[in-house]
Amino acid sequence: MSQADGPHPAPTLSPLRRWLGLAALAVALLTVGLDVMVLNVALPTLAGDLEASTSQLQWIVNAYTVIFAALMLPAGSLGDRYGRKKLLLAGLAAFTAASVWAAYSGSAAMLIAARAAMGVGAAVIVPLSLGILPVLFPPEQRRRAIAVWVGALGVGLPLGPIVGGWLLEHFWWGSIFLINLPIGAAALITAVVLLPESRDPAAPPVDLPGIATSVLGTAALVYGIIQGPDDGWADPGVLVAIAGGIALLAAFVHRLRRAEHPLIDPRLFTNPSFTWPALAATAGTFTLVGVLFVVPQYLQILGGHTAFETGVRLVPLVLALLVGAGAVDKIVTRIGPKIPMVAGLAFATAAFVAYSRVSPDSSYTYSALCLAAIGFGAGLGLTPAVDLVMGTLPEHRAAAGSGLLMAIRQVGAAFAIAILGTVLNAIYTRNLDGHLENLPEPVADAARDQIAGAYAAAERIGEPQGAELAGAAADAFTRAMSGVFLTSAAISAALALLIALRLPASPAKAADETD
Repeated sequence: MSQADGPHPAPTLSPLRRWLGLAALAVALLTVGLDVMVLNVALPTLAGDLEASTSQLQWIVNAYTVIFAALMLPAGSLGDRYGRKKLLLAGLAAFTAASVWAAYSGSAAMLIAARAAMGVGAAVIVPLSLGILPVLFPPEQRRRAIAVWVGALGVGLPLGPIVGGWLLEHFWWGSIFLINLPIGAAALITAVVLLPESRDPAAPPVDLPGIATSVLGTAALVYGIIQGPDDGWADPGVLVAIAGGIALLAAFVHRLRRAEHPLIDPRLFTNPSFTWPALAATAGTFTLVGVLFVVPQYLQILGGHTAFETGVRLVPLVLALLVGAGAVDKIVTRIGPKIPMVAGLAFATAAFVAYSRVSPDSSYTYSALCLAAIGFGAGLGLTPAVDLVMGTLPEHRAAAGSGLLMAIRQVGAAFAIAILGTVLNAIYTRNLDGHLENLPEPVADAARDQIAGAYAAAERIGEPQGAELAGAAADAFTRAMSGVFLTSAAISAALALLIALRLPASPAKAADETD
């Protein structure tokens, strides 16, 4: 099928309606971005009010993550077949309804089920919102639209602790989920009114074996990655999950090569204009995860700030991300996407190296400058990477390709948390253990488990041992934080070098255009 058979930006859409349609997509994305971080500030409250165990608290978070990662690829493909707008509206309705369910859950088990349902909705919203952009905008405007899309997804991250912290100070824990109700309703109404419907008019039959292997493989792999740091990488359950996930994803790739109507075009994996920008976008995700994994703990526990105050202090990251994403349009028009992608990763690398010099006594100004530099690098690299990926996709398979990109990014985020969590814990315990020898075993175990446990234990045992323990824990955590930043810098630098060497200067055309 030629690209001419696919949907194009409707000529009847005025510029105003296109940008208002993008605003509707941005509101939809805000619900997802907000939810990524808002739950973290409520976990202590949930532990008390729902009598949730540590394992249940983990699954309140992980049920969403696993489902979200596993369903994005098939959601995009089904949107291309049955209608992108139609499926996006269904995803918004599911996410909003599941948020209400979560707010009024009477037990931890019920909340876990509601979070899984929210993951289903989010898995539809994210790839479909990106897949609709080629329908709304011609190629010369798409990059600016993608910059807005990237910014909308990023803005929700610091808003999570800001909104969540304020709500928890004034209302009960369910309010952190109910906030999705007005936002989701606004997104639904504006999407119904402003977005045009589009789908592949000659969609092939649904590839059920492809969907099954991709969903089960991604879910198993992400589950194994999530459980690795907690259960140990040698744990049989972790090994079986990771090995099973890899085997199922290998079967999925084999299916793509043999199926008459594969879920996605297997040529994407051999197209450097898809693979390297996809890796760059994943590196951008890794960059942001590295920051959001450790900096909130540093600001909240060592700095003594509330969740609300911590969220406010993350704002420089997102403001700089928006500046970087917004500046990239004119740069790419003049010199192409490759240099901004490499420059963005290099900028983030330098910022991570600078932030690795952090200490317990570092000022917030130092953190704000480093956060801004990291955000600017991420914005500079992410927008051209996503735009280049979208440029390789035939328009009639835009949502399926978006689903693939976002699934890769989500798996990368899971790897980031696992790898960086392992680095953080290893360096933290190594530097703290020498200070725990003369403390009671329960106190030592609490301090060794995490920095929050160390501060709580220090408060319980009182002076002078408490002050010594708190100081040692703060020093150990900032050393571990430096290790996380240096690991993030190494990964960003390696990808910057590989992209500089391997990404063609001129992007390849969409697969259908080369038939």
